[in-house]
Amino acid sequence: MTQMKIPVVRNILQANDRLADANRKVFDGAGIFAINLMSSPGAGKTSLLEKTIDALAGRIKMAVIEGDLQSDFDAERIQRKGVQAVQINTEGGCHLDGNMIQMALEALELRDVELLVIENVGNLVCPAEFNLGEHEKVMILSVTEGHDKPLKYPLMFQLCSALLINKIDLLPYTDCDIDVIRSSARQLNANQAIFEISCRTGDGLPEWLDWLEAKVRSSRGK
Repeated sequence: MTQMKIPVVRNILQANDRLADANRKVFDGAGIFAINLMSSPGAGKTSLLEKTIDALAGRIKMAVIEGDLQSDFDAERIQRKGVQAVQINTEGGCHLDGNMIQMALEALELRDVELLVIENVGNLVCPAEFNLGEHEKVMILSVTEGHDKPLKYPLMFQLCSALLINKIDLLPYTDCDIDVIRSSARQLNANQAIFEISCRTGDGLPEWLDWLEAKVRSSRGK
């Protein structure tokens, strides 16, 4: 008989939660609003970050933690925007965890940072299971991935307070039904904010930016 490893998994998550709580205290102490940005590879996380940085320049001071299996391409893209960015390479790991974030924070100058975006490893499963200390979980779903993803990968949709449906400019060339995405996502999380966007054309981005800026201002009591 094969022995199940549930207690081991539970212990790992509990240990991670303790580290995440410590991270949250750092964020709160520094007056930083932190989001955990998740998606499949290629859904548009870094493109969204670049657009968001450009739009909020001079209004909200940002820093970014980039998570990926290898390379520092994404961190370099963000740094070229004039924003602090530190790269975490997981060397094959499928998600970021509380300990990785704790170490990455040591490489950032947190003074005056108002918004920290943690761009997680591209994956629709593991990243949702590990709390990083963030205040909100946000996810991107590209229309090229299809409308079946909410029901195939429900946990991430359940936990994320905002869903950005990206690449809507490609809808005429896909079989994706946004109404199905919306309906399925609402079944999993009735309070989830949903934005239909295109990082290429800019459609829908003002609504996302308004939501994000309101969250940052509210967290800082402004």
